[in-house]
Amino acid sequence: MQPNYPQYQPAPQNSTLAIISLIAAICGFTIFPFFGSLVAVVTGHMAKGEIARSGGTLGGAGAATWGLVLGYIGLGLGVIFACIFAILFALPFILVATSGQSSLLPIVAGLV
Repeated sequence: MQPNYPQYQPAPQNSTLAIISLIAAICGFTIFPFFGSLVAVVTGHMAKGEIARSGGTLGGAGAATWGLVLGYIGLGLGVIFACIFAILFALPFILVATSGQSSLLPIVAGLV
């Protein structure tokens, strides 16, 4: 008589879009600051939909979620840095326009 061993189901295959989302999010913080985060958010949402439609045959929901979280954080930081850069770029022009001077040099000399 043979013993009854439990039948194991293989683990579901991970969604390729979820993996792409996670990798793009990591790249969004390192080598492709804004573009990588944008790709991570788009592919993360696509992966979430694909996993939900698969009926349990696809895994990778955690990778898709982390890709979305990191992607949105990267996009938020990108917007904040763009605003800071725009303010720092525009500040000298605003100072000249409101000072009545034709050059920024007297304003800067007055600050020193």
